[in-house]
Amino acid sequence: MDKAQQDALKKAAGIEAAKLIQDGMIAGLGTGSTVKFLVDELGRRHQEEGLEFTGVTTSRRTQAQAESYGIKIVDIDDVDHIDITIDGADEVDKNFNGIKGGGAALLWEKIVATNSNQIVWIVDESKVVDTIGKFPLPVEVIPFGAGHVIKKFEAKGYKPVLRLDADGKEVRTDENNFVVDLHLERIDHPQELAEDLITTVGVVEHGLFLNMVDKVIVGDPNGPRVLTNSNK
Repeated sequence: MDKAQQDALKKAAGIEAAKLIQDGMIAGLGTGSTVKFLVDELGRRHQEEGLEFTGVTTSRRTQAQAESYGIKIVDIDDVDHIDITIDGADEVDKNFNGIKGGGAALLWEKIVATNSNQIVWIVDESKVVDTIGKFPLPVEVIPFGAGHVIKKFEAKGYKPVLRLDADGKEVRTDENNFVVDLHLERIDHPQELAEDLITTVGVVEHGLFLNMVDKVIVGDPNGPRVLTNSNK
C-alpha cells in the first residue's frame, strides 16, 4: 500500500472518529499521523458547525494544531474527567492489546488514556496484527543512568536501541526523557513484560497499552470498520 492510499484510510478513520465528539464533551486528543486527520475534521466542525468541546492533548504538537483551529485546550489537571480519548496506535491485536509510542508521546498518552471514560483508537488496517511486537516497543527512560537500563534490557534479550533523531541526537519526549525501542519481533506474554518493564528503576513508562481500548476504528478500503472490545 502506498502512502497516498494509507493516508486516505487514515483520513477516513479520523473523520469517522470525529463523529464521536459532541457539544460540551471533554475530549482527549492523541498524537500521530492518523490523529492529525481527526483534529483537522474537529477543527472544520468547530469552525463550520459550531461544535464546542474542550480538548486535553497528549503532546504539544497536537495542542498547537488544535489551537490553530480555535479549539479550546486545557491542562489535564484542570478537568475532573475526560469523556473520551481518541488516539492512534502503532499495533493492535485481536485481544485489544496495543503498542503505542512511535511518536514518543507514550507517557502523556497513557496518562490521558487512564483518566478517560472511553478510549478509541483510530488506525489504518496495516496496524491490525495477530501478535504485537513486530513494531519496536517504546520505553521512556530517565536520561540519568539510561546506559545501565539499556544494559539490563540487553541482558534480558530485549534488543534495546536508544532512539536517535536525524542528527544522531537522542530523541527527547515532552518530559525531556529518552526513548529506548525494544526490537522483540513478537510479544507472547505482554502482561509479564509490562510488569518487568515498569518495575525497572529508571523506566518512567512503556508503550504496552493492554486491554485498555474500548473501540478500534480501522481505516479499510471498503470504509471504516469498528472493532469493539467486549472484555471492557
